[in-house]
Amino acid sequence: MKTRTVAFLITAALAVYFVLLGGRAVVLLGTGDPVGIGLGVGVLVLPLIGAWIAWTNLRFGFTTERMARQLDAEGALLDTSELPRRPSGRVDREAADAWFEERRVDVEARPEDWRAWFLLAQAYDLAGDRGRARETMRTAIDLFSLPTNRA
Repeated sequence: MKTRTVAFLITAALAVYFVLLGGRAVVLLGTGDPVGIGLGVGVLVLPLIGAWIAWTNLRFGFTTERMARQLDAEGALLDTSELPRRPSGRVDREAADAWFEERRVDVEARPEDWRAWFLLAQAYDLAGDRGRARETMRTAIDLFSLPTNRA
């Protein structure tokens, strides 16, 4: 099953959960009891926070996908399939470090180019540093979102 399909299924399940949770919040608010009202407000806030988190993650994925398609159309999406791999399938550490260093130098040369940041995020991901990969991809998305940088 594709990642996009799984994301949509999970989001749909979350939407159903949020609606059910919202219904419970309304019942609690309708009790008229101060404790019930307080709990109802608290329970009502949870679906709102959850919906915001789901939306930001979906938007991150959609934008990243759009950026990858544009890089691919430009012929700038780098192929990592030739990098040496461990038996587990992960890229060999030395190869990942060397590939990362090339991307880092590229970002230093073109700090305002979302393409360089996108490829640096890919390098972080190859090196197994998911946190920095996501943070770097956010920088790429911010730069991509500027009207002057889309073309």
